Amino acid sequence: MARKIGSRYTVHQVIGRGSAGTVWLGEGPDGPVAVKLLREDLAADQVLVGRFVQERAALTSLDHPRVVGVRDMVVDGSDLALVMELVQGTDLRSRLERDGALAPQTAVSVIADVADGLAAAHAAGIVHRDVKPENVLLDLAAAPGPGGAPRAKLTDFGVARLVDAPRRTRATRIIGTPDYLAPEIIEGLEPRAAVDIYALATVLYELLAGSTPFGGGHTGAVLRRHVTEQVPPVPGLPDGLWRIISECLAKAPASRLRAAELAARLREQLPALAGLPVLAVPQQGRAPAEELLTPGEAVYAEVDAGPGTHKRRRGPAVPLVPGAAPDSTRDTHTSLRRPSAQELASYAAESRAQRTVPAAHRRDRQALLRRRRMLAVLLATVLLLAGAAAAWTAFAATAPDAGKPPRPVVHSAPQRAP
Repeated sequence: MARKIGSRYTVHQVIGRGSAGTVWLGEGPDGPVAVKLLREDLAADQVLVGRFVQERAALTSLDHPRVVGVRDMVVDGSDLALVMELVQGTDLRSRLERDGALAPQTAVSVIADVADGLAAAHAAGIVHRDVKPENVLLDLAAAPGPGGAPRAKLTDFGVARLVDAPRRTRATRIIGTPDYLAPEIIEGLEPRAAVDIYALATVLYELLAGSTPFGGGHTGAVLRRHVTEQVPPVPGLPDGLWRIISECLAKAPASRLRAAELAARLREQLPALAGLPVLAVPQQGRAPAEELLTPGEAVYAEVDAGPGTHKRRRGPAVPLVPGAAPDSTRDTHTSLRRPSAQELASYAAESRAQRTVPAAHRRDRQALLRRRRMLAVLLATVLLLAGAAAAWTAFAATAPDAGKPPRPVVHSAPQRAP
């Protein structure tokens, strides 16, 4: 059934769903469009509506062939919508789920396209903040790139930025998708262009290896790996391409390439990658039940994956707004408590300890910790009782009759008989 969006657009059918809303096939004054209708609970947030209006000029002015353009932004009653260019094709996540890892030349060509789009956005002062396969569209109507690779466009610019309103995400929260979060976001720094480079390199790694370098398992474990672990190498990958990925996955934002430089260096690799088959990379997934959480990351533990969740992620789809039901079976945004400085500092030591302690020793260590906790509780109880006894003694010593000399006992002498 057709539905009017504002006075200029009509939507006909749902063509996609995401964390922040539903994408419809629509019609506007200039022809077919894609209309992203934000969820009603977001549209009811007046802070977000104000932010939506303020960001209109920046988002609609971003015009680049490797970016899905925002044509218009509509605020109409309970409707809050982004009107976007309609791309004839599919998203990169669907391609991954259908075909698995891509041949190196195809993967590099796709990511070079996305890097071009990011370069234009960063030059305009816009940070995407949620680069992931779901937000990369493959334009099947365009002429293919090197080796027959589909041309790519980056979409959903501004959605994470719009929804990350001050009232919705405080300084102690994180907005993003865990597998692609740069370490500085987890550590509480302001997201800048380098976070997009880190996320894009993670996507490239996933296209080549079939899984993300730090994903899988509980969200807390994923965050800890981003902060403390080095990226595992992809077997069989040419050295030049691996150096580019490693630079872009550096923990320090300043050490990463810029988007334009990344696109240029990736295209330099394309001739050497021609004809290389898909890499045979063994999957080393970390199922939640098999991984022992450290104390610092246990606060992030989520329920085990349910049916229909994304097969590589091994985690539940998480709603963007706490308390709302997810509207997609794919991983999308999640809102997390940011680790404290002490928790971050403990991650590395805990991670090294876990990798060197056998499973049986871990169980013994857990049992020892349980015994120590019980002993601590018992000791606390004894101290509490001792404190209560001391308090009673002190109270008795300050009672009204305390400190007075005892009354003399008078004994009457027995009377003699006359």
